[in-house]
Amino acid sequence: MGEASAQGARIVHFPEGAICFPDKFVMSVDGPDAVGPADWDRCQWPVLQAELAAIAEPARELRLWTVVASVHRLTGPNRPHNSLYVISDRGEVVTRYDERLLSRTKVSYMYSPGVSPVTFEADGVRFGCLLGMEIHYPELFAEYEELDVDCVLFSTSGTPGNIAAQAQGHAAVNSYWVSLSVPAQHSAVAPSGIVAPNGHWLARCPSDDSPSVAVVNLDDSSEAAADAVTYGRPWRREARAGVYTEHQVTDPRSEDRTAAF
Repeated sequence: MGEASAQGARIVHFPEGAICFPDKFVMSVDGPDAVGPADWDRCQWPVLQAELAAIAEPARELRLWTVVASVHRLTGPNRPHNSLYVISDRGEVVTRYDERLLSRTKVSYMYSPGVSPVTFEADGVRFGCLLGMEIHYPELFAEYEELDVDCVLFSTSGTPGNIAAQAQGHAAVNSYWVSLSVPAQHSAVAPSGIVAPNGHWLARCPSDDSPSVAVVNLDDSSEAAADAVTYGRPWRREARAGVYTEHQVTDPRSEDRTAAF
């Protein structure tokens, strides 16, 4: 957080498991050799609460918005959520995103799924949050486009597939920024970074497993954003709203799909 603040950041975005991400075998009542229902009585909830408070304090001191992942306790016997906490630059938890489309193991044994998207604004920029393996679901990214976000913050602990390419695709298709936050140990495959609305990487962390920070300005007028934000995104919205209807024709040569030329 101090390093990000020193580089002029106003918001810092951490990967899944930044505070706590217990292994399915560790939590399993049938473990440690078999996966079974998680025993959340093993979780030291007061410690997690203390850790969150310890993050909120420097967020306030540094005037730094902080998005950090942890486990969110529910009322027993309900399983907890896998969540992203959004801490404002005043050191207050202003909202929380709960992972909705969980892996088979997560939903079967570990967590309760969330139910809704979450947006928040910092310095006039509108953010949306996604988590875990949700990068594989383009409908979630499209949903945030409809909610008029400027940037989606996606945190993961690592998930199968080319998540870096998917992050670029979601950014380009929806004409907004995507921040990909991944633990450093996965940097050889998918280093963390920020994708511009045109699908190009603006900044990426090193791929040598070293902890690091990537910092960019989210600027609509930049070369990497101007065309996508000014032309691409508005036209796609107009197209989806039915702009083609008045131009459609009734013509037998249109309806006959076997006619040649």
